[in-house]
Amino acid sequence: MQRWKQYGGLLGLFAAFLSAGYWGFTATGGALPWAKRSANALQRGVQEGGGSLVDFGRGIVVAGPIRKGGLMLEFGALVLVLVVLGIGLYVYVDRYGGFEDGERSPRYP
Repeated sequence: MQRWKQYGGLLGLFAAFLSAGYWGFTATGGALPWAKRSANALQRGVQEGGGSLVDFGRGIVVAGPIRKGGLMLEFGALVLVLVVLGIGLYVYVDRYGGFEDGERSPRYP
């Protein structure tokens, strides 16, 4: 593929996603609803707050909104995916000698 086609396609994708993001931003009312929600969440957290930030006596330490919102299954799945990805990268680097450029032959001369 020619370089100008690659850059043109990349520029087209960038423009499409930029316009979709702008449309979504304006369709939802912009940043104002997020600012109001953020302020309410901060104020509610200050009012309900208390206790230590990290308490190892309770077992697994998970943020309150995740625990109270019923998102423990999703949180556990995300942690599992990240652990599997980390172990996979460790095995890859150990088995194939890492990512050093000096030992590998160039893919595209």
